[in-house]
Amino acid sequence: MSTISVFDMAGNKVSETELADSVFGITPNEAVMHAMVVNYLANQRQGTQSTLTRTEVSGGGRKPWRQKGTGHARQGSIRAPQWYHGGVALGPKPRSYSYTLNKKVRRLAMKSALSTKVNDNNLIVLDALTLEGYKTKTVVEMLKALGVEGKALIVTAEADKMVVKSAANIPGVKTAAVNTLNVYDILNYDKFIVVKNAIGKIEEVYA
Repeated sequence: MSTISVFDMAGNKVSETELADSVFGITPNEAVMHAMVVNYLANQRQGTQSTLTRTEVSGGGRKPWRQKGTGHARQGSIRAPQWYHGGVALGPKPRSYSYTLNKKVRRLAMKSALSTKVNDNNLIVLDALTLEGYKTKTVVEMLKALGVEGKALIVTAEADKMVVKSAANIPGVKTAAVNTLNVYDILNYDKFIVVKNAIGKIEEVYA
């Protein structure tokens, strides 16, 4: 078990907490993390691109000229792929790019990403994240007090509508609940700010 400082919203150290080495202290596996990021991005693709084949382009119903005797190369349709305004040969059609990875791979990637944040001193533990109203200013001041510059991912134990709305307009800041956490977001954001009670939930799932 390794220990890490716990801060309040004013940036003051209030206590320490232990992190499970089985989740936050493993040797990161870069290949697995890369595979997980590629999988995440592939699953985000809409796959709605579509090109017109020679059967779908308008026109080209008749043979443009007779087969022999004109001096031209033989042609069967003015919508064949070699023609201007012709159909596309072997072009993309709507399809799903999504695929799944094994459960063990997904778990290892998540633990590797979390351990990377600890190793790089980019994990910040908050004692609590309580807002009295929908106040973007409160979240901005909290980030400033914690010395956060650049992009930050704020993780709560449960989905908190007030936190989500208050942080929504801050450039480079994203909020997530433990059950929506993914490897891409952890690696994509510079600072990983997690509420203390969310750590227990993360360890419960991945330990």
